[in-house]
Amino acid sequence: MARSPDAFRIEALTARRSVDTLVRQAERLRPRFIAIADHAAYPELKRQLGGTGIELAAGDDAVVAAAERQVDWVMSAIVGTAGLAPTLAAIRQGTTVGLANKECLVSAGALMMQEVEATGAVLLPVDSEHNAIFQAIEGTPNAAIEKIVLTASGGPFRQCSFAEMATKTPAEALAHPNWDMGAKISIDSATMMNKGLEVIEAHHLFGLPSNQIEVLVHPQSAVHGMVYLEDGSVLAELGAPDMRTPIAHVLAWPSRMNAPAERLDLVALGSLTFEAPDLNRFPALRLARDAMEQGGSAPIVLNAANEIAVAAFLDLRLGFTEIVETVASMTETFCPEPPKTVADVLTIDAEARARTSDFLAAPVEARVAIGAPRH
Repeated sequence: MARSPDAFRIEALTARRSVDTLVRQAERLRPRFIAIADHAAYPELKRQLGGTGIELAAGDDAVVAAAERQVDWVMSAIVGTAGLAPTLAAIRQGTTVGLANKECLVSAGALMMQEVEATGAVLLPVDSEHNAIFQAIEGTPNAAIEKIVLTASGGPFRQCSFAEMATKTPAEALAHPNWDMGAKISIDSATMMNKGLEVIEAHHLFGLPSNQIEVLVHPQSAVHGMVYLEDGSVLAELGAPDMRTPIAHVLAWPSRMNAPAERLDLVALGSLTFEAPDLNRFPALRLARDAMEQGGSAPIVLNAANEIAVAAFLDLRLGFTEIVETVASMTETFCPEPPKTVADVLTIDAEARARTSDFLAAPVEARVAIGAPRH
């Protein structure tokens, strides 16, 4: 947006607790409103930006208020289910939402898509794979689609055995070969849970069943997504592994805008290779697909348990392969009634997090008991 100051005016910015980042962005973009979710960070925000004329607020309600402001376009990029309430608030305004938070659709996909339909809001996928499918599929009726393919790099452990992965450290898991991402999504990429969550997201975004959503491992990360059509055509979107490309696409949609991303050089790349994912070494992908097919509360539990398990791994309280083992234990033993409202989603999410935390706090020999359903 800073590259196109005449094309955009920033109404509001939000963050969890990153005061210095907000201040730098405020100096460049001059928003009218800034919300910081963490009340403890508010005094420092006020110290640095007080007197600038920017309206400042703190708390989760303030973040929702930012999403409710009268604007043309909202970027939803809050990680995890913390992004659910503000994303829904923006959708309920009937605005265009660039969705960079997959957990919203994983946990509350049916409810979110109902709101999109009811309000006339436009949901534009920012994840590179879903953005690729969106570009390739646009204007094509679902009846003409045989399947879509989400590509995965395979992460840093693509060629490791399961036994080798059991010894991997957070530093090794964070070293993604192609993408520069945050810690949570980098670990999810290493377990391939990220791709599993993306399968669930694609199901809701494109209205396709599980058997029409395929995953292929593509180490070069040049082909981001493909659509197979009934006439035998395969439409693919290619580009350098740079998130500025899908961000530029959704910002300018339905037009196009220049982006500073590196241009893909196929000659320099030399070859494009593909392989089927190994579900024995990367069981997270199967676990996520099972949760999607089960529906109801299963994806909520999957997502919540995964967030807690990933945090435990990053804190050196859990081994790498134990992340998915923990998630599997939770999805097998905690099966609440399907949610009917967003409040239900958040209640199930909170309970799943509590159960997972209890499970991980217990001695190993007691974990099965703690993971069992509560009556």
